[in-house]
Amino acid sequence: MIKNKILVEEIIKSYKETEIKKDHCSCKIPQNKEIKKIIKLTKELVFPGYFTTTNIKEKVSRIKIASITRRLRRVLRKQINYSRLYLSDQQSNHIFKSESCDTCQRFMRMIPYIREQIKYDIEAHYQGDPAALNRDQIIISYPGIYAILIYRIAHVLAELNVLVIPRMMSEFAHRETGIDINPNATIGKGFFIDHGTGVVIGETAVIGDNVKVYQGVTLGAKSLRKGNRLKGTKRHPTIEDNVTIYSNASILGGNTVIGKNSVIGSNVFLTDSIPENSIVTNKKPELELRSNIKNESI
Repeated sequence: MIKNKILVEEIIKSYKETEIKKDHCSCKIPQNKEIKKIIKLTKELVFPGYFTTTNIKEKVSRIKIASITRRLRRVLRKQINYSRLYLSDQQSNHIFKSESCDTCQRFMRMIPYIREQIKYDIEAHYQGDPAALNRDQIIISYPGIYAILIYRIAHVLAELNVLVIPRMMSEFAHRETGIDINPNATIGKGFFIDHGTGVVIGETAVIGDNVKVYQGVTLGAKSLRKGNRLKGTKRHPTIEDNVTIYSNASILGGNTVIGKNSVIGSNVFLTDSIPENSIVTNKKPELELRSNIKNESI
């Protein structure tokens, strides 16, 4: 007991000597476990019947959907309120509660739009992947679709001026799938991420319709020596419609535009724009072939 008291005193002393405090007020901040609930409940509304213990049915239960929407509204409204309180010390909690309720309702009304968008993404995965058994398999098991769904949820919230929560969502998807999509990126319809591990899509990236990327692709910024001073500027590339980008390609810079119908090969490093209908690859490396049989003395 004495040893524990000493330990507690040492930790408390460190709080005074090494101060790590919130940037804003001392109120509650959004909680990761609640953000996971929001993702889970929204996913159940987007894909009814896929993520429950009951059998998938053609007819959706109105009672079940009503129950999920009530639970989602309750959790989301509270977390939005926490994010608003956290980022401002000036307005009253009463005002924020009203704003949070309105924002939550606006998000709920965007769920049909999210469903429409993710349907195109699922179709792109199904048509683009010969290993796909069916669309159900894509929905329940493909990391690319999971990461894109969370991006689409987070992007809607970001468009509604909800702060903190969208990035928490994208980082959850990043931890789960290895795919890092900033919620403020702009991504068109029919987006296909094949395999996915190591894909990075930056905050100001713009991606058109029917774009396909493979594992390890980076749509990033050039040197970030200026750091936070670059906030608000376009730092990431624009990828136009019907572009395919193969594994481990890096495309950097806010002024870099990849024209429509182009193909970017594996391991390509680009900081310049490419016109429409282009194929960009590295020169074929020279291979050396030699015997693996060692000479043995008799």
